[in-house]
Amino acid sequence: MSHTIIVIGLVVGLANYLFRYLPLRLGEGAGKREHHPGRWIGRILDGIGIASICALLVVSSVPDVLRDSHKLVPTLCGFALLIALFYKTRSIVLATLAGALCYGLVFKLLPL
Repeated sequence: MSHTIIVIGLVVGLANYLFRYLPLRLGEGAGKREHHPGRWIGRILDGIGIASICALLVVSSVPDVLRDSHKLVPTLCGFALLIALFYKTRSIVLATLAGALCYGLVFKLLPL
């Protein structure tokens, strides 16, 4: 195995760890003070969940939609429900599961 691959793996692993660990440390004591300097980090992290799910949806669905155009409407319906439900409930888990269910139902019920 090349040393470059090991270095890249270590750098990515460290960045991933710090990405998850630092917001918890910077956000510590947020309830104690009114204007906490780490408050903006919480807002950024709130948006990362939905952004990553949407990015995965786009990357995974574009090849399928290009090969099979009748998957466009179910994909858009699932995406719309994902976004709407996330902003309504702020739960990425519930929004993702509901979006996947919506995609499956629309795909199954839509005439070919």
